[in-house]
Amino acid sequence: MSTPTPPNAADELRLLVHSGWRLIALETFEEERGLALIEEVAAREKLEVHTWSVSSGIDDTAEALEDMSAGIKVMSLILERAVFVLFDAHRHLDDPSVVRRLRDWLSPLSERGQSVIFLGPAFDPPLELTREMGSAVLPLPDENELTRIFKDEEEVDCRDDGACLPALHSAVKASLGLTANEATRVLRKACRMSDGLSQATAAHIIREKRRALQRTRALSFHEPDGGLESVGGLNELKHWLQERKRAFSDEAQAFGLPMPRGLLLLGVQGCGKSLSAKAVAQEWRFPLLRLDLAEVFSGSTQSPEAAIREATAIADSIAPAILWIDEIEKGFAASSSGSERASRVFGSFLTWLAEKPGPVFVVATANDVKSLPPELLRRGRFDELFFVDLPTLEERMEILTIHLVRHGRNPLHFPIEEIAQEAERLSGAELEQVVAAGLYSAFARDRDLTGADLLAAVNETVPLYETYEDQIKDLRDWARGRARMASVDSRMGSLFG
Repeated sequence: MSTPTPPNAADELRLLVHSGWRLIALETFEEERGLALIEEVAAREKLEVHTWSVSSGIDDTAEALEDMSAGIKVMSLILERAVFVLFDAHRHLDDPSVVRRLRDWLSPLSERGQSVIFLGPAFDPPLELTREMGSAVLPLPDENELTRIFKDEEEVDCRDDGACLPALHSAVKASLGLTANEATRVLRKACRMSDGLSQATAAHIIREKRRALQRTRALSFHEPDGGLESVGGLNELKHWLQERKRAFSDEAQAFGLPMPRGLLLLGVQGCGKSLSAKAVAQEWRFPLLRLDLAEVFSGSTQSPEAAIREATAIADSIAPAILWIDEIEKGFAASSSGSERASRVFGSFLTWLAEKPGPVFVVATANDVKSLPPELLRRGRFDELFFVDLPTLEERMEILTIHLVRHGRNPLHFPIEEIAQEAERLSGAELEQVVAAGLYSAFARDRDLTGADLLAAVNETVPLYETYEDQIKDLRDWARGRARMASVDSRMGSLFG
């Protein structure tokens, strides 16, 4: 049985209007594009459109300025079939007089076949209106919409001969994740920098897009440092990821493969969880986005609900992409402690995680399983839960080799196995610092790095395990039977008794 195609934004809004929803929230940061969508739907439904804003009043007549309650009172006298668009309504819904007038208006709206549409970036309706309000979200423009927009630009001379189409397609792909206005401005600048539309235009757009998305403070682009070959050990995790490398292709969908959802990496600090997240993006050739949950809840520029919604919308529009969430337990710990706002944001994120339309692969890392909300661990949220433990002997040898090569040294010139045996309880991050400390020591003595320098650095390092022994043991106990091991070595089973 095939899955029905979900309605687009216009169809969703039209269904709400046609079905008799009297109050509708249309969530978007693109006011002009949202109003154009409403006018399109109203024309198809043969409805008039009336607007109100705090700066222009009703229908730009300056009537009922600065007072939404007065605006509602005037508009409620209009008898024709219509939709009433209220701009920035979320700023006024905490006013009891506005809420009361809206509730008084509900019955006349039904009798006259009218709807009120709240247009703005996010809505948290008061309790009195919660059961009366439908909602629709205007997604960021997709490839088809951006193609239409770009073809109308003077800088894009795309004739019917098709020669320009590859450059146009590259420019469109590079612009995904921007609003329509942002994409248009970035395209114009890029075309001027590349003397018209060409293959170089896309590279300029990507650079400009990174600057534009800096305004989305909860989300940031990251350049992967290397592929899976740059990660020491974790062979079970690597094998799992390599099996899914082609799972986003058209061939995979035709084969009937479900789209991979994501991965939760739980384990000891400094053992490669975040490095693995970045390596997946390099291995799969996907853009890497990092979601900063601390910034989501900071409220520095927008509400947490709007921040998480904007971040996931951008990830969807850029897909296929990797969305990396580091230390996810710190971001959502408040949801399990009774915070109503955190619970709503967490619920919104879980809904997106289960229903996200695009191929966005989520890689979340966590150090403290006790702080993770139980809902996040339920099967179906992520494809797999891996436990990342302290590295085995072979893994320590591999990690040391990687970092020696990275610093221009030949591993064959060092007693790698002896060093790895001495570093029995060191994490991957600590092994990296062992190599760095050895280099500093050798440089201070005006000679090259030796095995003795590395052994001395190992002996001077106090492992994280010594400080957090009980917590690490608790992590291992919890993971046994609940999580899959990222690396398998029989000797690790009895390492800590």
